[in-house]
Amino acid sequence: MRVIEYDKKYRQDFIDFNSAWIIDNFGHLESEDYETFEHIEDEIQDGAMIYFAVDDNGTALAACMAKPMAGDTWEICKLGSNKNVSHKGAGSAVFEAAMKWATDHGAGRLFIISNSKLAPALHIYEKFGFKEIKLDDYEYERGDIAFEKILK
Repeated sequence: MRVIEYDKKYRQDFIDFNSAWIIDNFGHLESEDYETFEHIEDEIQDGAMIYFAVDDNGTALAACMAKPMAGDTWEICKLGSNKNVSHKGAGSAVFEAAMKWATDHGAGRLFIISNSKLAPALHIYEKFGFKEIKLDDYEYERGDIAFEKILK
């Protein structure tokens, strides 16, 4: 397995991994999801990066995005994996790469919105030192938990 930066040939994998995960767990996509999927290249042009874990055959295993927010805050988002193949460690690998991208590009704070029923994702966040925070607005209907990691 290797981790690579965004390559347009894996664009649909990013959309498919995340769409399937969201629909499987929550029944439907939200407007914010469509907005991200429709403007991937714009996000990349504005400083975001998507990482893919791919196997030796070039099959995408997992993906994760880092995107700038206000100030020195970066969101780590859209962590998804290929549910059709074994991918042990791929989620952690792309998550770590996304964190590094954000840090290398000036992040002082990393931010995540998630859902409390997603134990595997929550485990990854905690493994990498994120701490739960309370928000007044979780942005997504499905969002009920948030995390941050202060870097500076």
